[in-house]
Amino acid sequence: MVQFYSPNRRSVNRGIISITADNLDAQGQGIARHQGKTIFIPGLLPGEQAQIQLTEEKRQFAKGKVVKRLSDSSHRVAPRCPHFNVCGGCQQQHVMAELQANTKASVLEHLIQRETGVRISAQPIIHSPEYGYRRRARLGLQYHTKQRTLLMGFRQSQTNDVVNIQHCPVLRPELEQLLPPLSQCLSRLNAAKRLGHVELVLADNGPLIVLRHLDPLKPEDKETLRTFSEQYHVAIYLQGEEKALHPLRAEQPAPWYQVGGLKLVFSPQDFIQVNDTVNQQMVAQALAWLDLQPTDRVLDLFCGMGNFTLPIATKVQAVVGVEGVAALVANGQYNAQLNALSNVDFFHENLESDIHQQPWAAQGFNKVLLDPARAGAAGVMAHIVKLAPKKVVYVSCNPTTLARDSKVLLAAGYRLVSVRMLDMFPHTGHLESMALFSREPRAIE
Repeated sequence: MVQFYSPNRRSVNRGIISITADNLDAQGQGIARHQGKTIFIPGLLPGEQAQIQLTEEKRQFAKGKVVKRLSDSSHRVAPRCPHFNVCGGCQQQHVMAELQANTKASVLEHLIQRETGVRISAQPIIHSPEYGYRRRARLGLQYHTKQRTLLMGFRQSQTNDVVNIQHCPVLRPELEQLLPPLSQCLSRLNAAKRLGHVELVLADNGPLIVLRHLDPLKPEDKETLRTFSEQYHVAIYLQGEEKALHPLRAEQPAPWYQVGGLKLVFSPQDFIQVNDTVNQQMVAQALAWLDLQPTDRVLDLFCGMGNFTLPIATKVQAVVGVEGVAALVANGQYNAQLNALSNVDFFHENLESDIHQQPWAAQGFNKVLLDPARAGAAGVMAHIVKLAPKKVVYVSCNPTTLARDSKVLLAAGYRLVSVRMLDMFPHTGHLESMALFSREPRAIE
């Protein structure tokens, strides 16, 4: 549920009130009603009674904190992470996974119906493993001069303080097991006071680490890192002040992952989907919804390095991928060659500018896929309508912009055939989804 806050806070009644939560929002906050006002209470589940204190009050809603919980829901579970309630990475480990996913699906359905007037189910959900799903994570590094210690972890909720973590059960086990030795290794560096962050990535050919350092590393620090790399079989990349990546060892193989039976090589800086399990299902669902045929010409907008584009190419006459990041376009072209796909073209274009005169835009396409960032795809929706494709698949990381952009297709005569919630980030408030639009009379599930 989207909430809008104004900087002018109303006076808050500091008294204790008793409430019963009757719903949950996508962020994992309990929702209760008191004297006609909706109250959001972090940590409270539907059906639970509690004494709360209001922390913020507006004309339409208020926020509160639990003073004493008087009952427990059957959907309440013990968080697996020892850092839960301190670390800002997860907000919902106390909520049974099924309730988390169903709540997000309900929020998605409600938002689409409210904004478009279309009543549609976001089921069945594309599910994720509850834990051990993240193959990528960026950890902050913070040196405490007085204690002479280097903290490594995620930011504490609503602060810039780093929570020093030794365990992170949402990480893939291959990455989680690196946390204690990596923290010890970085603490021993002469440059420990001048480190920015460290990123962990699990490629299909092994884990890798990107270390952001603010000053040049001394030879002894590089040797310490080489020893760590060899001992734990990890590829290490250094990112200095110029922000370019440099492999610690020249013989390090390029990282890659597989999707749709293809091998995609990527740079550690490239965007790849964090949840591989959901990504595999998402790509398969998109291809099935598009009902790809050997004569199809497909346009893939915001294509990245070809996560959808290249699997599509194995089934159609031609596919064009358009992306605003030049490095991703170059990797897409490389991966097309690597997989011997000659029916793919990639273009580097700003999809927020006037696209109608671009060379790819003049081509004919009968099917379109788009996977925009959180800002959505307002700049290309009119052009998609102009192309008049039979089917459009929209992959979204922001339900608000999905609903907004859907209106353009609906107004042009498309039907919203199917919607699915993607459980890409269990235990968090992130809501991912995908939608199928069609101009054909028959629904494709």
